Amino acid sequence: MTRYHSDPPRTAARRTLLAVLGAGALSTQLPSDEAADPTGLDDPDKKDLAMQLVSSAENSSLDWQAQYTYIEDIGDGRGYTAGIIGFCSGTSDMLALVELYTQRVPDNPLAPYLPALRAVDGTDSHDGLDPGFPSAWRKAAQTSPFRRAQRDERDRGYFDPAVACAKKDGLGTLGQFVYYDAMVMHGPGTDALSFGGIRRRAREKADTPADGGGEIACLHAFLDARVWAMKQEAAHSDVSRVETAQRVFLEQGNLGLDPPLKWKVYGDSYEIS
Repeated sequence: MTRYHSDPPRTAARRTLLAVLGAGALSTQLPSDEAADPTGLDDPDKKDLAMQLVSSAENSSLDWQAQYTYIEDIGDGRGYTAGIIGFCSGTSDMLALVELYTQRVPDNPLAPYLPALRAVDGTDSHDGLDPGFPSAWRKAAQTSPFRRAQRDERDRGYFDPAVACAKKDGLGTLGQFVYYDAMVMHGPGTDALSFGGIRRRAREKADTPADGGGEIACLHAFLDARVWAMKQEAAHSDVSRVETAQRVFLEQGNLGLDPPLKWKVYGDSYEIS
C-alpha cells in the first residue's frame, strides 16, 4: 500500500499527547452515565465509520483494518510511519506503542528495537532500525496482541482525548469526528498549529454549544481555524480533507454523521452507504 505524496504529516507537538491535554484541564474520564450511553462516537458503528473516514485521508482507502502491517518512510522528516493511525518513529507515539506491546508480550519481534526507537525519537533517523525493523513490524502485525496494542494506543493518544474534548464543548457525532481527525493530523499540542491552538483560535470566533453557541457555527469556526493552520505549512496545502469532506457534511446539516456519506480527499471520491 502506497500513500499519496501529499499525505500531511503531524506536527512535532504530538509528542506531548495526553500530558498536554491534562494541562488544559481536559480529562478522558467521562461520567459513568455518558460512558454507558453509546452516543456519538461511543457507538461502535459510528467509531468504525470515523476510522474509515480518517483512513481515506491517511491511507487512500476505507479499509482501515488493512493498515496494521503498513510501514514506510514517506519522507516527511518523521522517520518510519506505520500502522492504523500512522505511528511515527520520530514522534514518540511509535515508541509508546512498542513499549506497551512489550509490556504485554515481552518476547516479541519489535522488543529488540526499543533502544533504537528511544535513540531516534525526535528525528528522522533509521539508525539501529534498518534493515530489519520493517519486517519485524509486519511480522508483529500479524498477531492479535499487536493489533490490540495499536488500537489501544490510538485510542489513548488520539481518539479518547478528542472525543472527550468535543463532549466538553457540547458537540455531537460530527463534531467529535472533526476534533479526532484534527488531532490525528496536527497532534494534541497547544501551539498554534496543533489541535489545542486550532481549538483556541476557533473559540475566539464562535462560542461552543457548551458556552451557549450554535453547533454549526462552532464547527465552521473550527474548520476555518484548521484550514488556516494547514496553510501555514507546505505539506498541508491541500485542504480537501476539510473542504470536500468535513465541510460538506456540515453544510448538509449532518451533525449525526449519518450515512449515506459522499466525500472527496486529494481528488479521490469515496462513499459509505
